[in-house]
Amino acid sequence: MFWLRQTVAIMVLNLRTIPSRLSSSAVAIVGIAGVVVVFVSVLSIAAGFRAAMQGSGSRDRALVMRSGADSEMTSGVTGAEVDIINQAPGVKRDGRTAVTSAELYVIVDLPKKSTPDSAANVPMRGIEPTAMALRPEVSIIDGRMFRFGTNEVIAGRGASGQFVNLNVGDTIVSGQNRWDVVGIFEADGAVAETEVWCDARTLQGAYRRGNTYQSVLAGLETPESFDTFRDWLVSNPQLNVSIRRENEYYAGQSQNMTRLITTIGVGIGALMGIGAVFGAILTMYTAVATRAREIATLRALGFETSSVLVSVLFESMVLGAIGGIIGAAAAYVGFNGYQTSTINFQTFSQVAFAFRVTPQLLVLGLGYALTMGFIGGLLPALRAARLPIPSALREL
Repeated sequence: MFWLRQTVAIMVLNLRTIPSRLSSSAVAIVGIAGVVVVFVSVLSIAAGFRAAMQGSGSRDRALVMRSGADSEMTSGVTGAEVDIINQAPGVKRDGRTAVTSAELYVIVDLPKKSTPDSAANVPMRGIEPTAMALRPEVSIIDGRMFRFGTNEVIAGRGASGQFVNLNVGDTIVSGQNRWDVVGIFEADGAVAETEVWCDARTLQGAYRRGNTYQSVLAGLETPESFDTFRDWLVSNPQLNVSIRRENEYYAGQSQNMTRLITTIGVGIGALMGIGAVFGAILTMYTAVATRAREIATLRALGFETSSVLVSVLFESMVLGAIGGIIGAAAAYVGFNGYQTSTINFQTFSQVAFAFRVTPQLLVLGLGYALTMGFIGGLLPALRAARLPIPSALREL
């Protein structure tokens, strides 16, 4: 208890003297805050991309693709195979009609609104009339649904916000094809909001695909029907397909990009953190040097060496905490919800998403700031604890 009272007394004394060293303390605070802003903002990109991808799909829908395909872009399913898939047990039915949608997936080049001089790969999905009933989370928020058998399209809210010519009344020109935008849809923030949807049959003709598709999205009677549905298709000698739950497919699509962004964010944060630590070290060395006589006097009066060490570390971590709070707040205000898009390297198409500064990232940023404060104060604290009392008392 005596040691604790000594330590708390020196901590309070140190904090009271911070205003007299405000300029040097600000160096450490600003440096740490800058690191936290960059660290949290970069990781919020990964969090936003992951949320957009993993929030897509449903457990009660299955995606059927060619065996060995890792994305819809590299898949292929014939019309004859679609007919067999529609007969599988476990498929949800509306009367005698299977609730499935055979879909085509192509890429169209559209300029970004932020960089009109450069084109981006925007996914265009051909769907069947059952697709909207199959996806109850999708709703038209502006305009109307396109008419099947025509060159009309609807655009996702994310795509409409990021790319040109995707507002109601606009016309998309892709090669010799022209598509009239008649509606905007949303899908609870899922990756589908980056896509443009049209009639699959019309898209087949426009791209000379014959009676072929990229995938089949099938509604399941229940989530538990997935195994029955998958086993029947895999064991059918007429088919060569792979089956995944729709939500698991999109979750897998996010892994590579999320890992890349996280690695970059941690690397940048580590490099900047080294600079911030040196700033904290210099700040705390200055604090120890200017208070050498005061520290020596306390030790001469009987204060424990360990109390002095802990108090200096505490001051450094307080500065780190202040910088961390400022940095985390700046990252949240400046980046949370910011809309952007990036390429999904597995489909080579754009994915629109919003930065997500989550509570977990804020806690992580604050923890990183405290770590920098601790490391930055460790050497100065050891110097203060080992300061020779006689020589320190003679310093001016």
